[in-house]
Amino acid sequence: MEKELLQDHLVVSTALRLFTALRRDEARRAKASEDQLRWRLQVLEAELEEARSEGKAIYAEMCRQCRALQKEMETHRRQQEEEVMGLRKKLETCQRDAEAAQQEAERTLGERDQTLAQLRAHVADMEAKYEEILHGNLDQLLAKLRAVRPQWDGAVLRLHAKYKEQLHQFGLNPLDL
Repeated sequence: MEKELLQDHLVVSTALRLFTALRRDEARRAKASEDQLRWRLQVLEAELEEARSEGKAIYAEMCRQCRALQKEMETHRRQQEEEVMGLRKKLETCQRDAEAAQQEAERTLGERDQTLAQLRAHVADMEAKYEEILHGNLDQLLAKLRAVRPQWDGAVLRLHAKYKEQLHQFGLNPLDL
């Protein structure tokens, strides 16, 4: 009876050592998987940061272009004002020439307003495109993360099944552990 108890104790000790070794191995693999996922996350974060940087560069370039267009419009506006003043001086000398000049000035101001409206619409369009690019990049990042997850879930399920089978081979019920 003592011999059987010792044999049972030996079998249980051996099974516990095997189980402990399997758990350590599983823990190492899980740690390796975690490290690999963290590395992948860092790569994806770097890609996201690069996309943000590109977006900021695009925004900065758009701002620079906007300022250049504003300077150009200011110069154009000053020219228009000088022209209007010249036309008013001519108004004093000749009524007919003044009426024609006034109509020209009104037309030019209308074009300026139309150009301003077009520029504002262009800036709004550029802002919308920037937002669309940013959302597109974020959507791509989320899609990549979603694509990787099933692979890891499958690997975990395979490992679980493998260790469960090994425990059955040793005569152990995984549910009892």
